[in-house]
Amino acid sequence: MDGPNPSGARAGTLAPGMEVTERFAALVGRPDDEIALDEGALLIAAHAYPDLDVAAELGRLDELAGGCAARDVGELGRWLFVDLGFSGNVRAYHDPRNSYLNDVVARRTGIPISLAVLAMAVGDRIGVDLVGIGMPGHFLLRDRRDPDGFLDPFARGARLDPAACRAAFHALHGHDTAFDPRYLEPVGATAILGRMLANLRGIFTATGDRRSLQWVLRLRLTIPGVPPEERAELAALLAAGGRFGEAADELGYLATELGGELGDEYGRSAERFRARLN
Repeated sequence: MDGPNPSGARAGTLAPGMEVTERFAALVGRPDDEIALDEGALLIAAHAYPDLDVAAELGRLDELAGGCAARDVGELGRWLFVDLGFSGNVRAYHDPRNSYLNDVVARRTGIPISLAVLAMAVGDRIGVDLVGIGMPGHFLLRDRRDPDGFLDPFARGARLDPAACRAAFHALHGHDTAFDPRYLEPVGATAILGRMLANLRGIFTATGDRRSLQWVLRLRLTIPGVPPEERAELAALLAAGGRFGEAADELGYLATELGGELGDEYGRSAERFRARLN
């Protein structure tokens, strides 16, 4: 590719007139290779920042790409993580802003997965093909054309080989924890967005931020393959806030989806919530 291609980086964007949760659901309902990852990440952020202009934030990514002369993975890593100073937030790792792509761009700090999304977004625009590597506990990047060429976005784009990736895994999980080579296989946009939301779910559960946890769970439930029990968690949150009708609707959906004895149990819980509306 001869130069930046910002329009091609997000050819599958959605109509801005849609409500943000609907836009996210429509996005993750597409085949994985048609999902605009940068847009999905910004739609997550738009739930924390209701006035966020997603189109303008995509334009900021265009500007980052427009200023980058890199044409390979190493050069891109140096430009983002050395020249521009993007780095891992080691002081406040669990700050939710580390998971919002607009904040990552503005503050030039984040966690491994959000920094990886940034690098992939810029790379898409300039023809540097990076893929996400969902290693448990520490998200990495890889050059699509080099199966042994990994990047650690949290460590200022440090280059890693497979042995170094295994060493990083054991440093996190202990040397007695078995390493599966599949941990170094690429993951798609749906898995990446789901993992970003899982990180936020953990943060908001730990801090007791029920309002934020509700929108995180609603987004999680739009992603194919998310455990249905998370709908029961959402129902419990809604009921705790006195929203018994919405809680009953969630459990009723779950009862139909699961069926059997467990479905019947959720159905009875839904009926008890509806009874509290009278």
